[in-house]
Amino acid sequence: MGFIGGKLGSVLLRTIAPAPPERGGDAESGQDQKLERYFGPEFPHRLQGKTVIDFGCGDGVQAVMIATQVPDCRVIGLDIQPRFLAEARARAARCGVADRCHFAETTTERADVIMSIDAFEHFSDPGSILETMSELLKPGGEVMASFGPTWLHPYGGHLFSVFPWAHLIFTEAALIRWRAGFRHDGAIHFSEVEGGLNQIRIAEFERLVADSSLAVDWLESVPIRNLSFLRSKPLREFGSSIVRCRLVRRKDLQGAPQATEELAA
Repeated sequence: MGFIGGKLGSVLLRTIAPAPPERGGDAESGQDQKLERYFGPEFPHRLQGKTVIDFGCGDGVQAVMIATQVPDCRVIGLDIQPRFLAEARARAARCGVADRCHFAETTTERADVIMSIDAFEHFSDPGSILETMSELLKPGGEVMASFGPTWLHPYGGHLFSVFPWAHLIFTEAALIRWRAGFRHDGAIHFSEVEGGLNQIRIAEFERLVADSSLAVDWLESVPIRNLSFLRSKPLREFGSSIVRCRLVRRKDLQGAPQATEELAA
């Protein structure tokens, strides 16, 4: 999508950002508040006595936190990166919850609740992931997902957004060459970087859900800094910091109405 590439793009990027931008902080900081902020203060209580899958669990911070806070639930963390799975297992052991907090690349165990936090923009095939989630849900189960920023957000390029919308201004090739200056994994496309980046948009996510075995119970897009004009459908792609939703199996809906809203955090 970008329009500045070649030698000019490379020179500009190295000048603007000689090192990757630093964002975020301690991975464990505020995880409990994050879940409650995304899904409501009652969310941890809803997990009592249930089997929970953390889909795209990374290094297991959230999965272990839930197992610690909700002693009678069972948690399965899924991720495709062996390094993260090893870290997650070690974390569960340190926290004394390894007996009911397990980590793997795949599972056949079905869950009451599937969580997916900050992951849908990274899945290489989000449509296939939705089908897998549907297959792993017990009857009456739910998927609680939150992700973002999506692709058209000022920082939707994640690492590649060295300034707002840089990922839309510079070509993929120029940004990948810039990244190769400090990451040496041989990636030549956004989708090949560690963790992946699928360039998903909100409308595309809604379309993928509509084409899947899941259905939207509710969906909220949270605008940047509570700017109300960014809640409108034409602007939400550019101004939504977070998308959060509850999905259910389509066969479980039984004609219940769906709701799609744009709300402030």
